[in-house]
Amino acid sequence: MSPGHPGETGNAAGTASPIRDVVPVELGRVLAHLVLEPELSLIDCGYARSRGRIEKAMSERGHALSELARVVCTHGHPDHAGGARELALAGIPVLIHPADGERLATTWREMLRRPSRGRFFAAMTPQPPQTVSIEDGDVLPMLGGLRVIHTPGHTPGSVCLFGARDRVLFVGDTLQRRFGRVSFASSLYSDDIALARRAVQRLASLDVEIVVFSHYPPLTEGASETLTSLARRLD
Repeated sequence: MSPGHPGETGNAAGTASPIRDVVPVELGRVLAHLVLEPELSLIDCGYARSRGRIEKAMSERGHALSELARVVCTHGHPDHAGGARELALAGIPVLIHPADGERLATTWREMLRRPSRGRFFAAMTPQPPQTVSIEDGDVLPMLGGLRVIHTPGHTPGSVCLFGARDRVLFVGDTLQRRFGRVSFASSLYSDDIALARRAVQRLASLDVEIVVFSHYPPLTEGASETLTSLARRLD
C-alpha cells in the first residue's frame, strides 16, 4: 500500500488484536504492531516522525522506547519504514530484507534520472544509518518464533512473518482486505504485481488461523481456506 492516499486503510481504525501479546498501534494510515513480551518488538514503524506516537503507545502500556529490542519492517515503503531512521538513531535495531534496505539509499536525484514507482517510494523513505538484514527462512525471537517468508513483488524485499505457535501471519502489504474481501497486493503501488501474486502461493501451504494486515482489520475466520483460494486463482 502507498502512503497518503485516503481510503487505503480500509476499516483499520480502532482494530483490536486477536493475538495475545500483540497490540496494534495506529500511525496515520497504517497499523504497526507492538509485541509485548519480555523482549519488546515492533512490526513496521509508520511514516517519518512517527516516533512520538510509538512512544505514547508504549508509555500507555508502561514501557519506554528504549526497551524496544528490534523493529521489523515488512517492506521499505514510507508508511511502513518511514519511522525507521528515527528509531535507528535512538539505538534500536531495524530489521529489513536487504533488497529493500539497500534501495532506501535512493536519492531524489537518482529517482528523477531514472524514474520508477519503486524509486519514488524509496526516495520518500528516510534511510536509516544502519539496518540488520533478514532473509527468507530466518526465525525471529518473537511470538514463539516468527519465520521470515520472502514475498517479493509489492517491493523486491517484501516479507511476511509467520508464527506457528499462534498460527498467525503478518502480511504487510503482500495482501489487502478491501471491503472485507482478501485480495492480492495493490497493482497501483506494487513494483511487480505478477511476482507479488505468485508469492501468495507460498503462503497457501501454511497452517494459518489469523492473517494480520497493515491497513485493514485482521482475518480471523477461514484464513487458510482464503489463502488456498487465492493461490488457486493463479493455476
